[in-house]
Amino acid sequence: MDDRDLLRYSRHILLDEIGIEGQEKLLAATALVIGCGGLGSAALPYLAAAGLGHIIIADDDTVSDTNLQRQICFTEADIDHFKAETIKTRLQAINGRIEITALNERLSEKRLLQLAAQADIILDCCDNFATRLAVNRASVATKKPLVSGAAVRFEGQVAIYRPDLPNTPCYACLFDGDNASDGACAVFGVFGPLVGIIGTTQAAEALKILAGIGKPSHGYLMSYNALNSEWQRFSFNKNPTCRVCSKVSDRSS
Repeated sequence: MDDRDLLRYSRHILLDEIGIEGQEKLLAATALVIGCGGLGSAALPYLAAAGLGHIIIADDDTVSDTNLQRQICFTEADIDHFKAETIKTRLQAINGRIEITALNERLSEKRLLQLAAQADIILDCCDNFATRLAVNRASVATKKPLVSGAAVRFEGQVAIYRPDLPNTPCYACLFDGDNASDGACAVFGVFGPLVGIIGTTQAAEALKILAGIGKPSHGYLMSYNALNSEWQRFSFNKNPTCRVCSKVSDRSS
C-alpha cells in the first residue's frame, strides 16, 4: 500500500481485527459476483469501497423501469443498458484503483468454473434457482467460499458455504432441487430496502472471510423478516448423500 491507500482505508486499518495486514488481503483478493440486480447493486459498492483488488461481475440483463424501485446503482438514464457495464462505471467512480471486469453474459457451466477458479470468493446475487445450483456446483468443484443471498416479498436469506473447509455443507445440502423453488419478485413483489439489507450483509460476510476475521458463519441459514425487523439463525449439517458435495468428497478421499 502507498500513502494514498493508507489514508483511503484508514478507517479499516484502525480496526484491530483488520489492520494493515487485513487490508492488504482485501487489496490482493478477487471476488466473482453473479448478478448485479437488487442484491448485487447493494453488495458491490461496499466491495469496491473496501478496496477489493479485482471484482468480476457477470449479468446478462439490462436495466428496466421495474428495477429502479430497489436497484439503487441504476438511474432512469440507464434503462435498456447492460447492468454489468453500467455498474462497472459506478464502481470505478467509487474506487478507480481497483480492477473491475464486467461480463454481459449468462455464464455456461464451463465458463462459471473458469471464473470461479480465478476468484478467492463467490457472491451469489442472482434471482433464480437454476443459477444458484450452478454457482454452487462451481463453488464446490473449485473449493471457493460462497456467500449466497435471496430476497422476496419481505423475507431475505443469507448463507455461507465453505467447501474449502472439511465436512461443511453446500447449498445443495440445504436446497437440493426437490425441496426448493423460485420465488420471483416479478410475481410476488419485493420490499425495496430488503435487498439492501441482504446484499450488504453478503458484502460484510465476504469481507470478513477474505480478511480472516470474525466468527465463522457457515453451516447456518440467516433469515431476515423486514416486517418485524427480526433475524433468525438456523443450523444445518452436511448431507452425506448430497448430489453435489458428497461426490466431490468421495473423489478426494
